[in-house]
Amino acid sequence: MRPHQLPQTAGRPAVGAIGHNRGVVAPNYAFMPPEGVLVSRLPHLDKTIARILAAPVLGAAFAQYVLEIAPGGGTRAPFAEDGIQHFYYGLSGEAAFAMGGTSAAFGEGSFAYVPPGTAFSLRNDGAEPVRILALRKRYAPAAGLAVPDPILSHRDAVPVTNHTGMEGRGFQFLLPYGDLRFDFEMNLMWFKPGAYFPDVETHVMEHGLYMLEGQGLYFLGRDWHEIWAQDFIWMGGYCPQQFYPTGFGDACYLLYKNVNRDVIL
Repeated sequence: MRPHQLPQTAGRPAVGAIGHNRGVVAPNYAFMPPEGVLVSRLPHLDKTIARILAAPVLGAAFAQYVLEIAPGGGTRAPFAEDGIQHFYYGLSGEAAFAMGGTSAAFGEGSFAYVPPGTAFSLRNDGAEPVRILALRKRYAPAAGLAVPDPILSHRDAVPVTNHTGMEGRGFQFLLPYGDLRFDFEMNLMWFKPGAYFPDVETHVMEHGLYMLEGQGLYFLGRDWHEIWAQDFIWMGGYCPQQFYPTGFGDACYLLYKNVNRDVIL
């Protein structure tokens, strides 16, 4: 009998919870199932639970969160941070996002890029909870390049491409690919059953990976980890990595990657 099939008692921890933890924090990566990420609250957000997934204390050069916004919650007032850029992606429910005189409904698959120092608001004016994936990163300016423009869009407006030539792969570049004004990418990575990384990758880029759909096996460092929807992985630079989907349907994750800047010496 598997642990999830054992009898459960309301108000008590699940049977086998101690022996079946999936979370791992290693020197250069972390694997975080949602059940182990505790509640935080932030001063600029009302009626909002923030579950902090990645932060500098972990070793990351960015911060990533899942925001759970109750009805009537969200930013208390238009919010901006000097030198800090933001990215938001809708996971479930529908909020309202406003920035630079533009406002739009913000539901599943909606996304927003907020340039450093730009004021925005994110509100849940509906009757149902909203879940949003958020990212903050200090902007690394480059000589001769302007700060990127704000973006408020939806993944359905972004084409699915495949530059690898390998069957079963799909890429949606939510930020303009190759635009050197941006110092990071946010990409939706799609895998058909049977598709996988052809090699174990070992590279300088850092990653924040949030699993949206499907399931699979993810190789990190020296070990394989079973991953499914709502799991999060932080990968530091030069962490060996590979993904192999194992489900019957498509697998998809949202991937942060730092790019377009030279190595800091």
